[in-house]
Amino acid sequence: MFGYYFDLALRSFRRNKMLTALMVVAIALGIGACMTTLTVFHVLSGDPIPQKSSRLFYVQLDPRNMDEYTPGQDPNFQMTRFDGEALLREKRADRQALMTAGSVAVEPQRQGVVPFLSSGRYTSADFFPMFDVPFQYGGGWKPSDDEGRARVAVISRDFNDRVFGGGNSVGKSLHLQQTEFRVIGVLDDWRPSPRFYDITGDRFGKDEEVFIPLSTSIALKMGNDGDMTCWGDSNSDEEGSHGLNAPCAWLQYWVELPTSEKVAAYRQYLGNYSDQQRQAGRFVRPTNVAVTDVMGWLEKNNAVPSDVRMQLWLAMGFLLVCIVNTIGLLLAKFLRRSGEIGVRRALGASRRAIFAQCLVEAGTVGVVGGILGLGLAMVGLWAVRQQPVGYAELAHLDPTMLIVTFVISVGAAVLAGLLPAWRACQVTPAIQLKSQ
Repeated sequence: MFGYYFDLALRSFRRNKMLTALMVVAIALGIGACMTTLTVFHVLSGDPIPQKSSRLFYVQLDPRNMDEYTPGQDPNFQMTRFDGEALLREKRADRQALMTAGSVAVEPQRQGVVPFLSSGRYTSADFFPMFDVPFQYGGGWKPSDDEGRARVAVISRDFNDRVFGGGNSVGKSLHLQQTEFRVIGVLDDWRPSPRFYDITGDRFGKDEEVFIPLSTSIALKMGNDGDMTCWGDSNSDEEGSHGLNAPCAWLQYWVELPTSEKVAAYRQYLGNYSDQQRQAGRFVRPTNVAVTDVMGWLEKNNAVPSDVRMQLWLAMGFLLVCIVNTIGLLLAKFLRRSGEIGVRRALGASRRAIFAQCLVEAGTVGVVGGILGLGLAMVGLWAVRQQPVGYAELAHLDPTMLIVTFVISVGAAVLAGLLPAWRACQVTPAIQLKSQ
């Protein structure tokens, strides 16, 4: 029966080419705009590490003074060096990593490659196994390298191609900040989006290229990029705001806790740690700690840019306008065929059959509109990739969104056809035959 209705729909399209073309264009424009913004939203709001996002937790304490204190407010956004190193040293989680972003001056030894500034990450040994970072060659460093402030580095695949010309560069020397490091690992392709482990900088920017131990970066006074919050006199520490006892928060701290029992135990441990620090005079605020998983952390910090959300709502509104226009066009088309429908009803076709026939015709419009809308969405995504925003190069249609395109297109067309189909199946055969 579906094949018969589909054949009738094609015959109807040939008889009313202009009206059909207008409906297809209306659906295609709505789908093109909607899928462009929906694809960008899908890319930016996805789970960056789905296999472990429920096991990874961002840790917060509140070491600030009582200035601007408000009961119930969130703990401090980042960790001080003192607290970060203390938690890292006690190792109460299965894995833990302390980190910050930084920029490093690279002095390539390869002929023809001039010195340049590269993005880096200063972190601790568990970073690589905790975030399932893939390696093309070698591996990460060991905890003993953290303690020994070893001059070792892990580099990205693109960095390896640029500085060493590709291949296995493990064991080679790399000059960073006028200091010689030894390459111990080369990453394979790895780009979590958004960069959930540090959302203080560009969350969707290019890959970080150089990873070195945090302890080494501090020893070499390499500085850091990203936010830093201070609430006291940071000049009292000889190392300034990066000093061990400086009242400044500039580090991110993540832990891996595989079970809810371990999460509860770790939260209790943080509470006890906070109490101890208050007794020691370091903390003055009431105990306030937080352990937040990956998706909760991204949602709390509105990882998806607000302009992307606004564009999505505008595109959905535009699709709704297109559906309303399609309803009018379908209504006009079906009612113009009242004589044909009256004859079918007189020959025994039920109202349900007429209703189904009309919906199949509307759905066929949706399929054709979806194909054209897919092309428009590809053009729209190309336009997004030309914009000077960090997430631009991520705007690509994946297989999931390809299927979603046709589901939305057919769904929108069928939704638009409900009212016209209902009006068509109300046609009275006797009146239509008499008028003929």
